[in-house]
Amino acid sequence: MREIKEALVSLFSKAYTTKFPSEPHVPMENFRGKPVVDDANCVGCETCANVCPSMAITFHDDKERKVRIIERDYGRCIYCGQCEEHCITGNGVKLSDTIYDLSTFNRDELVETQEKALLICESCGTVITTKEHMTYLNSKLGPKAYSSILNLNLLNEKLRLAEQKDVEVPIRDELKRKDMFNTVCPNCLRRILLKYI
Repeated sequence: MREIKEALVSLFSKAYTTKFPSEPHVPMENFRGKPVVDDANCVGCETCANVCPSMAITFHDDKERKVRIIERDYGRCIYCGQCEEHCITGNGVKLSDTIYDLSTFNRDELVETQEKALLICESCGTVITTKEHMTYLNSKLGPKAYSSILNLNLLNEKLRLAEQKDVEVPIRDELKRKDMFNTVCPNCLRRILLKYI
């Protein structure tokens, strides 16, 4: 009897589901939709790729072109919000509550690519980080950032670009004391400091 009563009630009651896609769906507040990347606030620091549980965010460094290529595959994304929560700038990626319908017949349409300029050690060729990441760290640290020689190099590069001068001295044979003012990784800088200071 109970089942018959439930069947009659459900037969004459309104449906709980929406009529999407024939009618637009308005999601609830704080709905977790597509992670939208703000390129101006993303510094390419790899944090989102490191915390992504479904590995939807990947990166690889192209040393020849001196760029970091970040790929986001929304076909693999589980919309967990870890990328937004752990973003170091706080505004690099935000979950949209309006972009949620990502269904497609071509999965390649769900992959977005982003490129960031790299800082590469002039001595050993090791990738240090992206230029935007280092600039962001400088802005967060303020005057304390210039206690690091690498940060002084970035300041010198800005001044050179402003004056349109090229004063860089390339590393020719081996690391010498003058090379500590070039863009070198922490390991090469340590070798210079141990040898000459």
